[in-house]
Amino acid sequence: MTQILIVVAVAIVALAVGAYVQRQAPTDAPTAPTRHTTPEQLDRLDFARPDAPWLVAVFTSATCETCAKVWTSTQLLAGADVAVQNIEVNKDADLHKRYHITAVPSVVIADAAGVARGSFLGPPSSSELWDKLNELRAS
Repeated sequence: MTQILIVVAVAIVALAVGAYVQRQAPTDAPTAPTRHTTPEQLDRLDFARPDAPWLVAVFTSATCETCAKVWTSTQLLAGADVAVQNIEVNKDADLHKRYHITAVPSVVIADAAGVARGSFLGPPSSSELWDKLNELRAS
């Protein structure tokens, strides 16, 4: 009889532990990672020098060291026909939200109509920036 009581007690403890563990398990499925994108169209009136044939918009964050390096490289592209603008998230949060910027640095090269003709998600090298802009200007 004692053995039966021990078996029953062990079974009750096992069921209680199982129920507790099941309640502690997360009920929601894991979320999929966010897919970061760059905008396909920019309203040139949202940016400096809307009359320039080309716009290089650099979406950054002040706390991002990589963003600072990208901004330094990108500034070298500025010229009479190329407007270059830094859109920092704390200063220009409305533009980050409007264009659904979820990752920085993001660089968008837009033509006079605001159509994104080239973009980089993450840090492009200086040569990649120059090559892309030259390719677009030649086409």
